[in-house]
Amino acid sequence: MTRPLIDAVENAEALDAIGKAAGKQVRSAIKQPAKDLLSGTWLGHALHPMLTDVVIGTFLSATLLDVVGGDEDGEAGAKLIGIGMVAYLPTALSGVNDWADTEPVDDGIRRAGLVHAWSNATALALYALSRKARRGGNRGRARVLSVAGATALGAAGYLGGHLTFTKGVGPDQTVFDPGPDEWTEAGEVPQGRSTRVVVDDTPVLLVRADGALYALHDRCSHRGCSLADGELDGLEVVCACHGSRFDLRDGSVKQGPATAPQPAFETRERDGKIEIRRTG
Repeated sequence: MTRPLIDAVENAEALDAIGKAAGKQVRSAIKQPAKDLLSGTWLGHALHPMLTDVVIGTFLSATLLDVVGGDEDGEAGAKLIGIGMVAYLPTALSGVNDWADTEPVDDGIRRAGLVHAWSNATALALYALSRKARRGGNRGRARVLSVAGATALGAAGYLGGHLTFTKGVGPDQTVFDPGPDEWTEAGEVPQGRSTRVVVDDTPVLLVRADGALYALHDRCSHRGCSLADGELDGLEVVCACHGSRFDLRDGSVKQGPATAPQPAFETRERDGKIEIRRTG
């Protein structure tokens, strides 16, 4: 039922000009360490979904009080909306940060993300007006604006779910492809410092550094770029797309915006061939 609406949004080429400009500005404006903070690197997973619970929870709680009763003077609803308004700014910043990292490679994400943001901004405006009406004693107007805000919030939430669960914005890009857990041949020993191989359909980055051989999943956990296209810096590999750093020894995140570590593999050499298996 909703598929035609999603298709219409993702095919709306008129959104591209403003979307590309906005994405470029966001990427230029948000630098380290703010980028790691908004991405959720310190948290171990994306920050945005956790913050949305505060905004959605407080706004919808105010609407439920309007619908079922129990807040005759409007004070509880006004306080709930006030909390949601305060939480809105960091929530929006974390969301636009995630979106800006992905929109250059997917027109659908660019367009759906813009409509998602506009829907959220509409919900914010409607709830702010509802709060003002409560403070002014106009309970009828406050209820109407609250329900309208919840409707806009629902549309934004639907698009947010589409971006995450259908378009893959946010999840660890290696989670469904962890690599072999038994010793598996990965080809010949690389002659240079690094090389990319495919082992049982899993892309693997092989690196020889300081006399040792290291192996990591080659698909960056952040947005899926190939780590083989990045740079080596000591015992770290730097993703070429967004600058995430991973430790070659165990795949741990040394710098975001990635939030999840890279799957790391044990290595051994037998008869001039390399074999790997997933650690842990």
